[in-house]
Amino acid sequence: MPVAEEPTAAEPLLAPAEGVPPVLATADDVAQAAKKLAAGTGPLAVDAERASGFRYSARAYLIQLRRAGAGTFLVDPIPITDALTPLAEAINDLEWVLHSADQDLPGLAELGLRPARLFDTELGGRIAGYERVGLAAMVENLLGRSLRKGHGAADWSTRPLPDEWLNYAALDVELLLELRDTVAADLAEQGKIDWAAEEFEHIRTMAPPAPKADRWRRTSGIHTLRRTRQLAIVRELWTTRDELARARDVAPARILPDSAIVAAATAEPRSIAQLRTLAVFGGPRQRRYSRDWLGAIERGRTLPDKDLPPLTLPFDGPPPVNRWERRDPAAAARLATARSAMGGLSTEYAIPVENLLSPELVRRLCWDGLPDYKNVGEPDQLSATIEEFLRAGGARPWQRNLAVPALSKALTPGT
Repeated sequence: MPVAEEPTAAEPLLAPAEGVPPVLATADDVAQAAKKLAAGTGPLAVDAERASGFRYSARAYLIQLRRAGAGTFLVDPIPITDALTPLAEAINDLEWVLHSADQDLPGLAELGLRPARLFDTELGGRIAGYERVGLAAMVENLLGRSLRKGHGAADWSTRPLPDEWLNYAALDVELLLELRDTVAADLAEQGKIDWAAEEFEHIRTMAPPAPKADRWRRTSGIHTLRRTRQLAIVRELWTTRDELARARDVAPARILPDSAIVAAATAEPRSIAQLRTLAVFGGPRQRRYSRDWLGAIERGRTLPDKDLPPLTLPFDGPPPVNRWERRDPAAAARLATARSAMGGLSTEYAIPVENLLSPELVRRLCWDGLPDYKNVGEPDQLSATIEEFLRAGGARPWQRNLAVPALSKALTPGT
């Protein structure tokens, strides 16, 4: 079981012990930092700040690094994107320590920065059974220090970066190495360190997700539209907005909000004058794009009927769970039983059920992953079927070792 998190009076951590380091924004500065980091010892604490909600890209606008014997470094990669090779050579062979690594690794990989090994303190905290796994909460509960909050959602593409933001950024890696050691000790004491290592490696080597088809269908408010012609207009406006946002590296919602797209698809204006009567489109920032928006609306309005998008897409996988009882009562019963079994494992090992096994994988198993379910003769046959399904679905060995026996026992007919 996880070590109890005793409430203590946390000591505020207001500034880095060694002060806020300068921002490195030249090739020479980064090369010197790389030498110091290479001469350090042990793992490397890493964090990155993005500009989500402000920029189109997920690039890192500031990189924070800390290593024992070397200190903390703040790197501005934007002006020196092509000069980071010395840094990559110094740190790519190290174990990196990040909190919620899947958020930062893609942007760092774009810069040629990729860890040889990984320790994710947030994911480690989940496996260790901590109730709260935010960085500030874990630092407070495990290390007795309190971190300032407030700038994580800021526009980190701002230049120059305010001193207060830089202080916040440096503090994010100030105690990360100490936190890693504490979490690792808890995992080892609970016999979970190998499980965590498998999860860390999965995150480290995970391929970028494939682009989702028909992303325009996620436009907020699209469910209020009832005609395929309106959907075609939404698609054209969404695509035009995406092209403009990508070219300007601005978050799409800052180019045109979803509500304006749906309003235009509903009204179907046929002139710039009519377009500008709609909310948002008459604003000063939107007027310069009036021809782009009207052109998109016209393309959707005149699209041949055969090319109109369907109102709904066929399901790729199981239907929504609330429809199972009507469509396949036996599958609904299997899912209830499987969920109960996984809930029992979650309680027994103090690991969130979603970290024990992907809920989507459990749903797929219970819906169509057991085609010969009614004809299973021996429990071993069912276990083998479940094992292969979970393996093909990406479940790690430690997850399968726990889940297969529990699911096999729960799903054996007649039990």
